[in-house]
Formats: sequence, structure tokens, C-alpha cells
Amino acid sequence: MDVVEQSSIRNELMASLPPDILNSLLPYFRRIELPFRATLHTPNEPITAVLFPEFGYASMLATLEDGDVAEVGMIGREGMVGVSVVLEADSSPLEAVVQAEGIALRLDADVFQQALTEKPPLRKLMLRYAMAFHMQVTMTAACNGRHLLEQRLARWLLEAHDRIDGDELPMTHEFLATMLGVRRAGITVAAGALQKAGFIRYEQGKIRLIDRRGLEAAACECRTVVKREFARLLGPIASGA
Repeated sequence: MDVVEQSSIRNELMASLPPDILNSLLPYFRRIELPFRATLHTPNEPITAVLFPEFGYASMLATLEDGDVAEVGMIGREGMVGVSVVLEADSSPLEAVVQAEGIALRLDADVFQQALTEKPPLRKLMLRYAMAFHMQVTMTAACNGRHLLEQRLARWLLEAHDRIDGDELPMTHEFLATMLGVRRAGITVAAGALQKAGFIRYEQGKIRLIDRRGLEAAACECRTVVKREFARLLGPIASGA
């Protein structure tokens, strides 16, 4: 763990805070590693810390009674893991799992809750983020129910690419099938179509983005809707409003 300085902050949510509020939190931050497939919080268990990713990303997973798992949200440097704490809940029915290893700023949940009470601009920012993340979850559900798998896969790959450095995503068809809540055979067909179009290259458990603009054209509108909502809700605060 190292001392966290204001100039070193890479989480976009924290970087958008007024400098005085960010400085007041710095002594309580700890920069930690996010190992691949690490569980950051488990369903219905107390959330003891909130995390602000700087590199890598985590998936928010919903598990059904029959054991099936599907991703309902993705969190990278634009957000935070543990948004339930903002809404004064000490747990979540979702599981948070690291899908691309990275680094995050860790803050004890009780320290964060006290800061929310004492610092209105922080609370305002976090509530707006909670609403933006809710829109992401909502659009993910709508997308999974209405759009073609090829469009959904293109959207998912773009969202993952937004949250990493580089163009290579380590993942298998089995993993993608779990994230999108479909059969592996469907992923094979959809990924094959995107590869044939020259947008991606898949080999040995890795997907490399070759033509991002082409992938954007192949994706549905859901990612754009979510990005627009993030800008609407968080842009004014980031600019000091």
C-alpha cells in the first residue's frame, strides 16, 4: 500500500470531486490490487469497504435460484464498487467479481458513510452516480431481452474495451456466454460473425479489437444511451457545478 496523492488519482469519479473534499479523503484511501476473478463483495453479506477502480474492471453478477449467472453491470475507472452504501444499505443482492485485473482505491465503508453525511457535494456526486449506474443496469436488462446476440456481444466488448488499456481482452466463449446469459453455441456464432466482418480477432482465449468503429456500428444503441446518461448526471459536477 502506498500513500495516495491527489495528482495520482486515476478514478474519474474521485478526480471530479472539488479538491478540498478529495484532499480530506486522501489519508483514508489505500491503493490495492484487484486480482483476476477476485470477489469484491458477496451477495447479502456486509459491504465493509467501497472501491474506486483505477485500472481494470469488475462485473456485477446476478445469480438465480437454479444457479445461472448473468452480468447486470460493469464498473471500471468511471465508477465505484459498493454503490449500495450510498443508498444507506449495508449489503447487495449482487456479487462483484474482478474480470480484468487492475488497481483500485479502497475506502472503509464507515469512513465513506461519515463523509457522505458531512460533505454534501460528495453525497450529491455519489447519488448521481447511483442513478447513472441504475440506468446501466436497466439498459442491460432491456438489451438482453430485445436485441440480437451479435449486437449485444458488440456492445459488451466495447464496454469492456472502454475500461482497459490496450486492445486485447482475455476471455473465452464460455465466459462470454455466462456474462450475456446465453448458450456457448450462440456466442460462437456471434463472435464468428464479428470476426468475419473484420471487427475482432479471436484466438486462444483472447479477443483483440481490430476495428472499433466497425464494432460500434454493429452494436445496439444501449451503450450510447448509458454514456449519455452518465454525461448528463455527472458532467455538471465534474465541471464544478
